[in-house]
Amino acid sequence: MTDNFFEIENVSFAAGGKNKVNNVNLSIKKEGDIVCVLGPSGIGKTTILRTIAGLEKINKGKIFLKNKLLSSKDNHVEPEDRNISLSFQENSLFPHYSVEKNIELGLNRKSAKKKKLNPKDVIRFLNLQKILNKFPHEISAGEAQRAALARSLISQPDLLLLDEPLSNVDQSLKEEIQVELKQILTNFKITTIIVTHDSYEAFYLGSKCAIILDGQIKQYDDPYNVYHFPNSVEVVNFLNRGILIPAKVTGENSLENEDLGTIEGNFIKHYPKGSNVKLLLQPEDLEHDDKSNLKLEVVDRKFRGTNFIYTLKTPSNTLIPVFVHSHHIHQHEVDEKFGIKRPIHIDHIVCF
Repeated sequence: MTDNFFEIENVSFAAGGKNKVNNVNLSIKKEGDIVCVLGPSGIGKTTILRTIAGLEKINKGKIFLKNKLLSSKDNHVEPEDRNISLSFQENSLFPHYSVEKNIELGLNRKSAKKKKLNPKDVIRFLNLQKILNKFPHEISAGEAQRAALARSLISQPDLLLLDEPLSNVDQSLKEEIQVELKQILTNFKITTIIVTHDSYEAFYLGSKCAIILDGQIKQYDDPYNVYHFPNSVEVVNFLNRGILIPAKVTGENSLENEDLGTIEGNFIKHYPKGSNVKLLLQPEDLEHDDKSNLKLEVVDRKFRGTNFIYTLKTPSNTLIPVFVHSHHIHQHEVDEKFGIKRPIHIDHIVCF
């Protein structure tokens, strides 16, 4: 028995007789929390969702929902008795029903929630009004995905499982849907586990993020900590939001890199003076300064709308990403020199 709303205790998830993710421990404390699961393709993320939904059995560990045992080696509650809704990445609509009829199937599920979703509101925010009378073969993959999402939301289950719910949705519509989806899940307290390959989507939607690598959960934490305080080199490399550069610890709050010089800040983990470490350097850690005497060569520039990401080459041929706001007047071209503000200070120094 557990005090958490949902809990996985020491479960190994398998598909086709082969273990995908081992010894998983994961809990959702409160009803309405959203957990996002990130990891490479084929790592077992969908297998986890299928097992939670009851489509796969387990041989080890336990899965609880609302203090009810759903799965163990000796117990297995059938999918139809779990009040869990799973929305697949691929088209899961019934081909002989119209889009409207497919969505209405969600109304047939029993929900214990007192606050009820209005189906018309869900149809509107997912922009499905014009295709309600069409059949699945007459609509796009993105429209089918949104219709399946509408059906799952309207059912208001105890636990909603979404497998890459917006992977086929146009970028222009995706961000709008993300905002309203989060509002619905939060306002109606629909506890949700979302599998996604998009870290930005996970960081926005999730109250917690689980990073799955090499058959295990490497980190399970809130999005801020996953981004700024990754707990392993593997997580750093997977997120691809910074680089690791060699440095030597020179004091309680300082270290030295041969290209950048002295870097000061607060170490997340203590290292003895003289230790050789790998320092995590993220694009926002360094500041641009045209007047600085520390100048590096620009080898690439990416425009991201609100910002530029410059890639700079150091004398030792290390490539360093630096964030600059797009309103910065002086734009630098490839092969130009780019100044780095000194002294360099990083609020939280993460090393490995």
